[in-house]
Amino acid sequence: MGKYTEDAGRLLDLVGGKENISAVTHCMTRMRFVLVDPAKADVAAIEELPSAKGTFTQAGQFQVIIGNDVADFYQEFTAVSGIEGVSKEAAKAAAGANQSPLQRAMGVLGEIFAPLIPALICGGLILGFRNIIGEVNFFTDAGAFDLQHGTKSIADMWTFWSGMYSFLWVIGEAVFHMLPVGICWSVTRKMGTTPILGIVLGLTLVSPQLLNGFSVATATAEDVAAHTFDFGFYSFLGTGYQGQVIAALMAAFVLVGLEKLFTKITPEVVRMIVVPFMSLVPAVFIAHLVVGPIGWAIGDAIAGAVSWGLSSNVRVLFAAVFGALYAPLVMTGLHHMTNAIDSQLVNQLGYTTLWPMIALSNIAQGSAVVAMSVLQRRNERAQQVNIPAFISCYLGVTEPALFGVNLKYKFPLVCGMIGSACAAMVCTGFGVQALSIGVGGLPGILSIVFGFWGVFAACMLIAIVVPFALTYLVGVRKLSEKDRGLAASGATTAAASEPAPAAKAEPTAVASEPAPAAKAEPRERVLLAPLSGVVRPITDMPDQVFASKAMGDGLAIEPAPGANTIVAPADGVVAATMPGSFHAIGLALDGGPEVLIHVGIDTVEMGGDGFACLVEQGQRVTAGQPLMTFSAEKIRAAGHPTITAFIVTDAGAAADLALIDGVDATAGATTVATYRS
Repeated sequence: MGKYTEDAGRLLDLVGGKENISAVTHCMTRMRFVLVDPAKADVAAIEELPSAKGTFTQAGQFQVIIGNDVADFYQEFTAVSGIEGVSKEAAKAAAGANQSPLQRAMGVLGEIFAPLIPALICGGLILGFRNIIGEVNFFTDAGAFDLQHGTKSIADMWTFWSGMYSFLWVIGEAVFHMLPVGICWSVTRKMGTTPILGIVLGLTLVSPQLLNGFSVATATAEDVAAHTFDFGFYSFLGTGYQGQVIAALMAAFVLVGLEKLFTKITPEVVRMIVVPFMSLVPAVFIAHLVVGPIGWAIGDAIAGAVSWGLSSNVRVLFAAVFGALYAPLVMTGLHHMTNAIDSQLVNQLGYTTLWPMIALSNIAQGSAVVAMSVLQRRNERAQQVNIPAFISCYLGVTEPALFGVNLKYKFPLVCGMIGSACAAMVCTGFGVQALSIGVGGLPGILSIVFGFWGVFAACMLIAIVVPFALTYLVGVRKLSEKDRGLAASGATTAAASEPAPAAKAEPTAVASEPAPAAKAEPRERVLLAPLSGVVRPITDMPDQVFASKAMGDGLAIEPAPGANTIVAPADGVVAATMPGSFHAIGLALDGGPEVLIHVGIDTVEMGGDGFACLVEQGQRVTAGQPLMTFSAEKIRAAGHPTITAFIVTDAGAAADLALIDGVDATAGATTVATYRS
């Protein structure tokens, strides 16, 4: 019997048996199932398996976290079950059957917007900073600080800040006015066509040869004449689509459809010439003459409907419903639609009243986890998930909290929804405005219009106190002693109830008997950075399994420009590679700890493109020895983050492990962890 045969057999039963499995595969840390009926999976029992470190469902796949030994577990599972594994691509395709058309559409929309979110967040923070230095009058004409009667801003008082206020708009304009370029690029990347054609299409939507979309309402007759294109039989006003989301999405999908059509029907020998021309040129005409105006109208209608809901007499009720339902939307993936709506609102109104409620929902769910952490303070296993989950939630990453804690126990999710609804009602009732999408947690206040900071701070307090209080009160009654870590083991109870036996007299040692050899004193050891770059806490990983520390504690490393080599952090043995993808590697290090180095997020889907493994499983390596290489450019082109997880999956005999983040590390030279062994 293999090491995992028993657990593999139990897992087969707990996921609903062989007949409930459409497909199964694995990555470096997880078993990935596509289930016929996901409801048949006994999640609670699966998480009690000794081999399982947790479960979650994402994009139609039921995933069981195993750890470094997942390849061995997978082999034993397929042997026990008699099920042939499939490729990652086949499993991903099969997972689509578990999703409704709306969920699949929202999944596509989410994958389109995901690469754009960092730029939108950065742009939102920049607008917030510009608002503070250039729009808020802190000073009087005499130069005295007087926020109530001030007439001059920081930019008015100092030349440096005036220049900064003006220059920062270069970034702000690039993010928000030129957004169609990023959207068209992301659509073509996601749909597997040519990204550079998407970029060119996006540029034609914001070309300076067109009348700026923000100037249409105030355009003069001369402006209209100067930007009109006359073909003799037909003329039209060349209007730019600065900041337009729906129009850019529609135009990009037209390009994708044309490119796929002409790729299919064009002989390969002339494909390089024919396909780009026959795809891009008609797409540009269709974008400006047909789908652009339609998309503009649809975008304005959606933004107008949401704006009405958030400013009408029923706005408080609208806010309560949205605040309560946003967390469930995140779990289904439908929340991605709000990115498009927020962008459209900013484009149309110059601000959004929707995004502040999203930030408050994140805070509310994090506060429910804080209460769970207090309730389970003696449950060490639960705390390994609770603490990183609420930290990441307060910083805007909600998945570890939602899937790892709140959904598992259900009542914290409901309590968070109630707190979110309460905060949203106050927020919308007072008309709180955000300049753009920002960091969706406590730092979100930086994106709020300065005049609403006081109200938003009060709303954040509501989003903290109400979910915490409700979760704590309900949890005291609903959580079992085992869940809270209060139940003593039977052996401990029995030992406590029996009187201690009388101490036996120790025999006198014989003088001639040699003394036992003294144990070697533990010595200080270090782990070196496996990759050059900025070292951050593991909770910064944009992946719920790593960020929640379900695999163990560790660090996140954002690769430095040009960094492309993973090296051994200490002497040890290669415990696991990932044949076929080579995106991760496991090591058993001298002194006890086992570590996992995982390059990027979801890079297993790249099938090894851009990765090369330089060592073999079982090979002995020394500190600083190159283990694998990767192409950051290919990872980004595939739409994946390059941030790398460095996880201590098993401390073994190591003690006093201390991780060091917040440093710029050099691979094989900078110490990022210390321990004794």
